[in-house]
Amino acid sequence: MTAHSLFISDLHLCDSRPEISRLFFHFLDTEARCAEALYILGDLFEYWVGDDELSSPLNARVASALHELTKTGVHLFLMHGNRDFLLAQQFASASGARLLTDPSLIDLHGTPTLLMHGDTLCTDDQAYLQFRAQVRDPAWQASFLTQPLAARRALAQQLRNQSEHAKQEKSADIMDVNADAVAQCLRQHGYPRLIHGHTHRPAQHMLAVDGHDCTRWVLQDWYHSGGYLRCDAHGCEAFTLTSANA
Repeated sequence: MTAHSLFISDLHLCDSRPEISRLFFHFLDTEARCAEALYILGDLFEYWVGDDELSSPLNARVASALHELTKTGVHLFLMHGNRDFLLAQQFASASGARLLTDPSLIDLHGTPTLLMHGDTLCTDDQAYLQFRAQVRDPAWQASFLTQPLAARRALAQQLRNQSEHAKQEKSADIMDVNADAVAQCLRQHGYPRLIHGHTHRPAQHMLAVDGHDCTRWVLQDWYHSGGYLRCDAHGCEAFTLTSANA
């Protein structure tokens, strides 16, 4: 089989959506085991308030299943999303994952490829970017992590509710990527292929930036079904998973 890598994002795994968790575990036992590498580009979990979240049975099972995948020889890479930015070394060690910075430029089977979660490209949503800057601040995170786990979970749920309410008052365009931000990012990194998630608008976009032909792949979210992007030396192809596959 041709050497290939798989990309997923925005699974938002949680106890309230067990069918998606089952689909994810099935994916790890089937398609993922045939890959050279699996890249998770953010929001693996609905929220993550510190690595003591590994005390949750579901989270512990996710880490264990990922570690079992790496034992088969599949390389595992994990990028923070806007929900699970507090994933740290304890989870990485438990899962066998290597944490990636956002953005990360890699050689993907011979093609320069820029990997991102995608939220930093949504520059029209200034309120979100201000919030992101706050919660990514090391001092804020250190203070937050001193609180009891239950208190952190309660705050995460409160912030989640506020986010959902705010989305209802925002236009769809504001929550999508900004075309100029995408072009500037591609320009800064030498006009690579771009793969990201976050926007929940899976698609392949063909772009012309400064006379360079670029491709932007947006990964599928796992709210109602699952999906992954398969890339090899010949290019990329998107696949959708449904509960029927599991």
